Amino acid sequence: MAAYILRRILLMIPTLFGIMLVTFIVTQFVPGGPVERLLAEIEGHSTTGLSTGKGEVRIMPKGDIYQGAQGLDNEKMEKLRALYGFDKPPAERFLTMMKNFLVFDFGTSYYHHKSVVSLVISKLPVSMSLGLWTFLIVYLTCIPLGIYKAVHDGSRVDVISSTFILIGYAIPGFVLAILLIVLFGGGSFWNIFPLRGLVSDNWSELSLIGKILDYLWHMVLPITSSAVGSLAVMTLLTKNSFIEEIRKQYVTTARAKGLNENQVLYKHVFRNAIIPIITGFPGSFITAFFTGSLLIETIFSLDGMGLLAYESVMNRDYPVVLATLYFFTIIGLISRLLSDLSYVLVDPRITFESVD
Repeated sequence: MAAYILRRILLMIPTLFGIMLVTFIVTQFVPGGPVERLLAEIEGHSTTGLSTGKGEVRIMPKGDIYQGAQGLDNEKMEKLRALYGFDKPPAERFLTMMKNFLVFDFGTSYYHHKSVVSLVISKLPVSMSLGLWTFLIVYLTCIPLGIYKAVHDGSRVDVISSTFILIGYAIPGFVLAILLIVLFGGGSFWNIFPLRGLVSDNWSELSLIGKILDYLWHMVLPITSSAVGSLAVMTLLTKNSFIEEIRKQYVTTARAKGLNENQVLYKHVFRNAIIPIITGFPGSFITAFFTGSLLIETIFSLDGMGLLAYESVMNRDYPVVLATLYFFTIIGLISRLLSDLSYVLVDPRITFESVD
């Protein structure tokens, strides 16, 4: 297994390099880069903040670089391009970027004028709240529900629950979010849950129990909107996996030996049927901390990773776009490796020793 892990880690290097290279090339052809956007802003401001990419913002008078209808002369244009590092050839800029990324030096945001690391850290609490709670609710609900539906396949409870699950799956998350706001957020019916932020304005003044309840109170609608779609997928996956195992010959043999249904289900069926669900656990658990949902965050005024990603792309904030892509690609590759390794941990019949 050690040789397999080493090969997978070595394969991550060209994969990561290729993803970053393709993304970097695409950014070179996208119109309206940071320099162009800054020039458009200069026309309407007397002073302009320029992020140098080195953790500082340089304030330049409008007259120093912009001269009305005359625009910019070549010298000042080159000076402006140099501030963003665009005076260097693309190949040199890419190699410098990758060299900095290897030591996790992600530079400074062009748009927010903050270091990328501090910017991402400031957005993570929202994404972690949504992702982690959604993950826990999905797994803790879907596994027992899926097992019950498999054991009682075709019953009235199974049919009714499947109907509600499929209806929830068919409704997009943002549509469900709007519906919940209309019903419970003071839209047209009941004003029960808040609509903005993770906590109330007076959160710091509350007791410990009050802070916890206030936080959970704010999370009800966003988490419900985020979790309903995943509930359907995981529940049906669990149900189908258990039904497939229940119909196998070894279950009939176990019953013939006199084992009761609980012994058959939890001693024999469970450890085989749970493999497809458990093997996705590491990847889902890791990504739950970092993923964001643009529409959910926008609807409920939550400033998280989803909104940051959208703003970075729209504002051509290349340091944030490329740095977050680099980091999340590493997270994704590691989670895939952990998912593959989990097969061996939950099923001893699987081995990587014979893999070339």
